[in-house]
Amino acid sequence: MNNLNMTNEFCPGDRVLLIDNKQRSYLLTLKEDGKFHSHAGIIDHFDIIGKHEGVKLTTSKGYKVIAFRPTLEDIVYKMPRGAQVIYPKDIGKILIAADIYPGAAVIESGVGSGALSMAMLRCGAKIIGYEIRDDFATVAQNNVHNFLNTPYEYDVKIKDIYEGIDETNIDRIILDLPEPHRVVIYAKVSLKKGGIFLSYLPTINQVSILVEELKEYDFDDISVTETLERSWYVTKRSVRPDHRMVAHTGFIIKSRNT
Repeated sequence: MNNLNMTNEFCPGDRVLLIDNKQRSYLLTLKEDGKFHSHAGIIDHFDIIGKHEGVKLTTSKGYKVIAFRPTLEDIVYKMPRGAQVIYPKDIGKILIAADIYPGAAVIESGVGSGALSMAMLRCGAKIIGYEIRDDFATVAQNNVHNFLNTPYEYDVKIKDIYEGIDETNIDRIILDLPEPHRVVIYAKVSLKKGGIFLSYLPTINQVSILVEELKEYDFDDISVTETLERSWYVTKRSVRPDHRMVAHTGFIIKSRNT
Protein backbone atom coordinates (compact mmCIF):
# COMPACT_ATOMS: atom_id res chain seq x y z
CA MET A 1 0.00 0.00 0.00
CA ASN A 2 1.30 3.47 -0.80
CA ASN A 3 0.75 7.14 -0.25
CA LEU A 4 -2.49 7.49 -2.23
CA ASN A 5 -4.33 5.02 0.01
CA MET A 6 -6.10 8.03 1.56
CA THR A 7 -8.17 5.92 3.96
CA ASN A 8 -9.05 7.63 7.20
CA GLU A 9 -6.57 5.64 9.25
CA PHE A 10 -2.88 4.91 8.74
CA CYS A 11 -2.15 1.32 7.75
CA PRO A 12 1.02 -0.77 7.43
CA GLY A 13 2.70 0.11 4.13
CA ASP A 14 1.47 3.71 4.15
CA ARG A 15 3.97 6.52 3.86
CA VAL A 16 3.94 9.01 6.70
CA LEU A 17 5.49 12.44 7.07
CA LEU A 18 6.50 13.30 10.62
CA ILE A 19 6.99 16.99 11.47
CA ASP A 20 8.64 18.07 14.70
CA ASN A 21 8.27 21.33 16.63
CA LYS A 22 11.08 22.94 14.60
CA GLN A 23 9.32 22.09 11.31
CA ARG A 24 11.85 19.40 10.42
CA SER A 25 10.22 16.61 8.45
CA TYR A 26 10.91 12.90 8.13
CA LEU A 27 9.45 10.45 5.63
CA LEU A 28 8.89 6.83 6.60
CA THR A 29 6.93 3.76 5.52
CA LEU A 30 4.88 2.13 8.26
CA LYS A 31 5.68 -1.41 9.38
CA GLU A 32 3.85 -3.32 12.08
CA ASP A 33 7.04 -3.82 14.10
CA GLY A 34 8.85 -0.69 12.88
CA LYS A 35 10.49 2.03 14.92
CA PHE A 36 11.45 5.55 13.87
CA HIS A 37 14.73 6.83 15.34
CA SER A 38 15.90 10.45 15.37
CA HIS A 39 17.81 12.84 17.63
CA ALA A 40 14.44 13.59 19.23
CA GLY A 41 13.92 9.99 20.32
CA ILE A 42 12.00 6.93 19.17
CA ILE A 43 8.44 6.48 17.92
CA ASP A 44 6.93 3.03 17.45
CA HIS A 45 5.12 2.65 14.14
CA PHE A 46 2.45 0.82 16.15
CA ASP A 47 1.55 4.17 17.75
CA ILE A 48 0.77 5.61 14.30
CA ILE A 49 -1.01 2.63 12.70
CA GLY A 50 -4.76 2.92 13.16
CA LYS A 51 -4.58 6.63 13.95
CA HIS A 52 -5.96 9.46 11.80
CA GLU A 53 -3.90 11.96 9.83
CA GLY A 54 -2.82 14.88 12.00
CA VAL A 55 -2.33 12.72 15.09
CA LYS A 56 0.09 14.22 17.61
CA LEU A 57 2.69 11.88 19.03
CA THR A 58 5.33 12.01 21.76
CA THR A 59 8.80 10.52 21.27
CA SER A 60 10.68 8.51 23.86
CA LYS A 61 12.47 11.74 24.85
CA GLY A 62 9.27 13.72 25.28
CA TYR A 63 9.34 15.68 21.99
CA LYS A 64 6.11 16.31 20.10
CA VAL A 65 5.66 15.34 16.42
CA ILE A 66 2.66 15.34 14.08
CA ALA A 67 1.94 12.65 11.48
CA PHE A 68 0.57 13.57 8.05
CA ARG A 69 0.26 11.86 4.69
CA PRO A 70 3.04 13.27 2.48
CA THR A 71 2.13 15.45 -0.46
CA LEU A 72 3.72 15.08 -3.88
CA GLU A 73 6.04 17.96 -2.95
CA ASP A 74 7.18 16.10 0.17
CA ILE A 75 7.84 12.95 -1.86
CA VAL A 76 9.82 14.83 -4.52
CA TYR A 77 12.19 16.32 -1.97
CA LYS A 78 12.74 13.10 -0.04
CA MET A 79 12.44 10.23 -2.52
CA PRO A 80 15.45 8.20 -3.76
CA ARG A 81 17.25 10.00 -6.57
CA GLY A 82 19.02 8.79 -9.66
CA ALA A 83 19.54 12.30 -10.99
CA GLN A 84 18.80 15.80 -9.71
CA VAL A 85 15.05 16.28 -9.48
CA ILE A 86 13.13 19.19 -10.97
CA TYR A 87 12.02 21.51 -8.15
CA PRO A 88 8.29 21.50 -7.31
CA LYS A 89 8.06 25.20 -8.18
CA ASP A 90 9.15 24.32 -11.73
CA ILE A 91 7.03 21.18 -11.95
CA GLY A 92 3.93 23.27 -11.32
CA LYS A 93 4.87 25.72 -14.05
CA ILE A 94 5.65 22.90 -16.48
CA LEU A 95 2.28 21.23 -15.91
CA ILE A 96 0.48 24.48 -16.75
CA ALA A 97 2.75 25.62 -19.58
CA ALA A 98 2.60 22.22 -21.29
CA ASP A 99 -1.13 21.96 -20.55
CA ILE A 100 -0.90 18.38 -19.27
CA TYR A 101 -4.37 16.83 -19.25
CA PRO A 102 -6.01 13.40 -18.82
CA GLY A 103 -5.17 11.15 -21.77
CA ALA A 104 -2.43 13.38 -23.21
CA ALA A 105 0.23 11.34 -25.02
CA VAL A 106 3.55 12.59 -23.67
CA ILE A 107 7.13 11.82 -24.62
CA GLU A 108 9.44 12.58 -21.70
CA SER A 109 13.21 12.32 -21.94
CA GLY A 110 15.62 12.71 -19.10
CA VAL A 111 13.18 11.09 -16.67
CA GLY A 112 15.77 11.36 -13.89
CA SER A 113 14.20 10.30 -10.61
CA GLY A 114 10.63 10.43 -11.89
CA ALA A 115 9.46 13.58 -10.11
CA LEU A 116 7.95 15.21 -13.19
CA SER A 117 6.67 11.83 -14.37
CA MET A 118 4.68 11.42 -11.14
CA ALA A 119 3.11 14.86 -11.49
CA MET A 120 2.11 14.30 -15.14
CA LEU A 121 0.77 10.81 -14.47
CA ARG A 122 -1.27 12.20 -11.61
CA CYS A 123 -2.82 14.58 -14.15
CA GLY A 124 -3.82 11.55 -16.21
CA ALA A 125 -1.19 11.75 -18.96
CA LYS A 126 0.13 8.68 -20.77
CA ILE A 127 3.94 8.79 -20.74
CA ILE A 128 6.59 7.17 -22.87
CA GLY A 129 9.97 7.87 -21.33
CA TYR A 130 13.33 7.87 -23.11
CA GLU A 131 16.29 7.28 -20.79
CA ILE A 132 19.84 6.21 -21.63
CA ARG A 133 20.73 4.97 -18.15
CA ASP A 134 19.22 1.77 -16.76
CA ASP A 135 19.78 2.86 -13.17
CA PHE A 136 17.94 6.16 -13.64
CA ALA A 137 15.06 4.37 -15.39
CA THR A 138 14.79 1.88 -12.54
CA VAL A 139 14.80 4.60 -9.86
CA ALA A 140 12.13 6.58 -11.74
CA GLN A 141 9.88 3.56 -12.24
CA ASN A 142 10.22 2.52 -8.60
CA ASN A 143 9.42 6.04 -7.37
CA VAL A 144 6.35 6.20 -9.60
CA HIS A 145 5.18 2.76 -8.47
CA ASN A 146 5.66 3.59 -4.80
CA PHE A 147 3.69 6.82 -5.07
CA LEU A 148 0.79 5.96 -7.39
CA ASN A 149 -1.72 3.20 -6.77
CA THR A 150 -4.28 4.34 -9.33
CA PRO A 151 -3.96 2.91 -12.88
CA TYR A 152 -1.33 4.72 -14.94
CA GLU A 153 0.44 4.34 -18.29
CA TYR A 154 4.20 4.73 -17.95
CA ASP A 155 6.64 3.02 -20.27
CA VAL A 156 10.32 3.90 -19.93
CA LYS A 157 12.52 2.60 -22.73
CA ILE A 158 16.30 2.57 -22.70
CA LYS A 159 17.02 4.63 -25.76
CA ASP A 160 18.85 7.83 -26.71
CA ILE A 161 16.27 10.35 -27.91
CA TYR A 162 19.05 12.20 -29.75
CA GLU A 163 18.93 9.28 -32.21
CA GLY A 164 15.24 9.67 -32.98
CA ILE A 165 11.67 9.31 -31.71
CA ASP A 166 9.76 6.14 -32.60
CA GLU A 167 6.27 7.46 -31.90
CA THR A 168 4.06 9.82 -33.91
CA ASN A 169 0.80 11.66 -33.20
CA ILE A 170 2.19 12.81 -29.83
CA ASP A 171 0.53 15.64 -27.88
CA ARG A 172 3.49 16.82 -25.79
CA ILE A 173 7.27 16.40 -25.74
CA ILE A 174 8.93 17.31 -22.42
CA LEU A 175 12.73 17.32 -22.20
CA ASP A 176 15.17 17.66 -19.31
CA LEU A 177 18.33 17.24 -21.40
CA PRO A 178 21.50 19.29 -21.98
CA GLU A 179 21.07 19.47 -25.79
CA PRO A 180 17.34 19.57 -26.56
CA HIS A 181 18.02 21.34 -29.87
CA ARG A 182 19.12 17.96 -31.22
CA VAL A 183 15.59 16.64 -30.67
CA VAL A 184 13.74 19.41 -32.52
CA ILE A 185 14.11 17.75 -35.95
CA TYR A 186 12.43 14.59 -34.62
CA ALA A 187 9.83 16.49 -32.61
CA LYS A 188 8.68 18.21 -35.80
CA VAL A 189 7.52 14.85 -37.15
CA SER A 190 6.46 13.22 -33.88
CA LEU A 191 4.26 16.04 -32.54
CA LYS A 192 0.72 16.70 -33.67
CA LYS A 193 0.07 20.08 -35.24
CA GLY A 194 -0.40 22.42 -32.30
CA GLY A 195 1.43 20.00 -30.02
CA ILE A 196 3.69 21.46 -27.35
CA PHE A 197 7.45 21.07 -27.18
CA LEU A 198 8.81 22.05 -23.75
CA SER A 199 12.35 21.96 -22.44
CA TYR A 200 13.91 22.61 -19.03
CA LEU A 201 17.43 24.07 -19.17
CA PRO A 202 19.84 25.51 -16.58
CA THR A 203 21.78 28.07 -18.68
CA ILE A 204 20.79 30.85 -21.03
CA ASN A 205 23.37 29.76 -23.61
CA GLN A 206 21.52 26.45 -23.98
CA VAL A 207 18.26 28.36 -24.24
CA SER A 208 19.58 30.54 -27.07
CA ILE A 209 20.69 27.53 -29.12
CA LEU A 210 17.34 25.80 -28.61
CA VAL A 211 15.25 28.84 -29.53
CA GLU A 212 17.16 29.32 -32.79
CA GLU A 213 16.62 25.66 -33.69
CA LEU A 214 12.90 25.90 -32.90
CA LYS A 215 12.60 28.89 -35.21
CA GLU A 216 14.54 27.03 -37.92
CA TYR A 217 11.91 24.28 -37.87
CA ASP A 218 8.94 26.67 -37.79
CA PHE A 219 7.87 26.16 -34.21
CA ASP A 220 5.81 29.08 -32.98
CA ASP A 221 4.45 30.61 -29.77
CA ILE A 222 7.93 30.38 -28.23
CA SER A 223 8.30 31.58 -24.65
CA VAL A 224 11.16 31.51 -22.14
CA THR A 225 10.45 31.88 -18.42
CA GLU A 226 11.95 31.13 -15.03
CA THR A 227 10.20 30.89 -11.69
CA LEU A 228 11.59 32.33 -8.44
CA GLU A 229 10.20 31.31 -5.07
CA ARG A 230 10.60 33.21 -1.81
CA SER A 231 9.10 32.15 1.50
CA TRP A 232 8.26 34.51 4.35
CA TYR A 233 8.85 34.42 8.09
CA VAL A 234 5.63 35.30 9.89
CA THR A 235 5.17 35.64 13.66
CA LYS A 236 3.02 37.89 15.82
CA ARG A 237 5.77 40.51 16.08
CA SER A 238 7.74 40.04 12.87
CA VAL A 239 6.82 39.67 9.21
CA ARG A 240 9.70 39.59 6.74
CA PRO A 241 11.06 37.64 3.78
CA ASP A 242 13.23 34.67 4.66
CA HIS A 243 16.97 35.22 4.29
CA ARG A 244 17.15 32.46 1.69
CA MET A 245 15.05 31.84 -1.39
CA VAL A 246 14.87 29.31 -4.21
CA ALA A 247 15.94 31.57 -7.05
CA HIS A 248 17.15 30.37 -10.45
CA THR A 249 16.91 26.63 -10.97
CA GLY A 250 16.11 26.42 -14.66
CA PHE A 251 14.53 28.04 -17.70
CA ILE A 252 11.31 26.67 -19.14
CA ILE A 253 11.11 26.98 -22.91
CA LYS A 254 7.70 26.31 -24.47
CA SER A 255 6.80 26.24 -28.15
CA ARG A 256 4.12 24.81 -30.46
CA ASN A 257 4.38 22.77 -33.62
CA THR A 258 2.88 24.33 -36.75
